[in-house]
Amino acid sequence: MSSPQITKEHAAQTPIAAAVDLKLEVVIIPVSDVDRAKRFYESLGWRLDADFSDGDDWPGIQFTPPGSGCSVIFGKNLTPAAPGSAQGLYLIASDIESAREDLLRRGVKISEVFHDAGKVHVGTDETYLFGRRRISGPDPEHGSYRSFASFSDPDGNGWLVQEVKTRLPGRGLSLDLASLTELLRETEEHHGKYEPTGPKHHWSGWYAAYMMARLRGGTPEEAANEGKLRIEGARVAETGEERIKVA
Repeated sequence: MSSPQITKEHAAQTPIAAAVDLKLEVVIIPVSDVDRAKRFYESLGWRLDADFSDGDDWPGIQFTPPGSGCSVIFGKNLTPAAPGSAQGLYLIASDIESAREDLLRRGVKISEVFHDAGKVHVGTDETYLFGRRRISGPDPEHGSYRSFASFSDPDGNGWLVQEVKTRLPGRGLSLDLASLTELLRETEEHHGKYEPTGPKHHWSGWYAAYMMARLRGGTPEEAANEGKLRIEGARVAETGEERIKVA
């Protein structure tokens, strides 16, 4: 069965680093009962970042999912949206079966794992990223972005767990332990190719530049170039080599 084609053209054209970083920080979740919502998200194992209030009319709670750079906030008088109206909230997991089993152990009513129906995007199933056709079981080829499971909080705000093993170019990396280990090994490999021909330097500067470039979505080749620029640019700044040449 065929799967939807995800174009890589735009991702490949994405600059390695934007002029100004803009990171998604918070998503507001509309709820009717703040205490009930707090118990639910706490049961997921999410980190409680803040429990704040300004009297009874403005309580607020902030949670962050494990490994996420973005948090959720819910409370009273925080949003005009109706409780339960937030839908299509995506959580990314490198192993969807393990993520689903963990949520089941925590008492969450989560769907079976499902995948898309190829190029068929209409149907009677609950809407998700690829339309309204859900085929039972994970993607047969276990491709990234292809397998899902869904659940809701007590108000009906809808979450989907999506399996991503390898991100498309320009999408950055997910830093779980396995991904960080692999990134460090990759960085070591590329630094090993550069070190014999580069100027004398401490490995940390090259590593930092390489890893930051990869986390921003750069390819290994682009990241290696960032490492080179970091080391050789620093050398120029320290020695004034370029100014001497120009003079």
